[in-house]
Amino acid sequence: MTDRRMLVVGAHSADFVWRAAGAIAKHTLAGGEARVISLSYGERGESGELWKVPDQTVENVKRHRHDEASKAAAAVGASFDSLDLGDYPLEVDNDAVNELAEIMRDFKPHVVLTHCDKDPFNPDHPVAYTAVAKARLLTAGAVVEAGFRTAPPSEFLVFEPHQPELCGFVPSVFVDITGVFEQKKKAMSAMAAQSYLQQYYAERAEHRGNHARKVTGNKEIRQAEAFMRVVPNVVGAL
Repeated sequence: MTDRRMLVVGAHSADFVWRAAGAIAKHTLAGGEARVISLSYGERGESGELWKVPDQTVENVKRHRHDEASKAAAAVGASFDSLDLGDYPLEVDNDAVNELAEIMRDFKPHVVLTHCDKDPFNPDHPVAYTAVAKARLLTAGAVVEAGFRTAPPSEFLVFEPHQPELCGFVPSVFVDITGVFEQKKKAMSAMAAQSYLQQYYAERAEHRGNHARKVTGNKEIRQAEAFMRVVPNVVGAL
């Protein structure tokens, strides 16, 4: 069992599902605590199926997305909350960054996951990275005594974007999610507003499983998720 805490921050309510649901499930299965925070619901730009409903409203889409994301998070043992900042464009002001920093100070995550700092096809993902990176730095301060409340520095990783080769994403960590892949599929199936992504990310997990097998020689690995470290990890020995 572990008392490790994981914080996953997405620009939109479904982002964690496609990119990190397996890693979250592995974390909580081992006894860790996981929180998912979305900066927006993706109500305007990423809820296409819901906008096919006649007389649809933004508030109704938000309610639907909150319910979907809550069910998906529960499927992998995490909690879900949203700052509801709006999307396309996502704009994160200083108050929102400070709110995110306060969440980090209270939760004291051992690891933080979010988006890459580049994405030529999505205007909100780099904004989310910038906000999370700044909040994380504000949380830890200069790692000396400070005149404000701080928390220990966390590990900091970005999860795989939809088109990694165009986002400067080079995997440095693979998480074997074979044993929890059914939980990830359950989480993905909860996101009915973006059902078109389910097959893509199921196939991506298979691809990364192949890469993880080549790295380790472990033929038991069938599915994996990829991450890239932003700051180095520290170990006692190699």
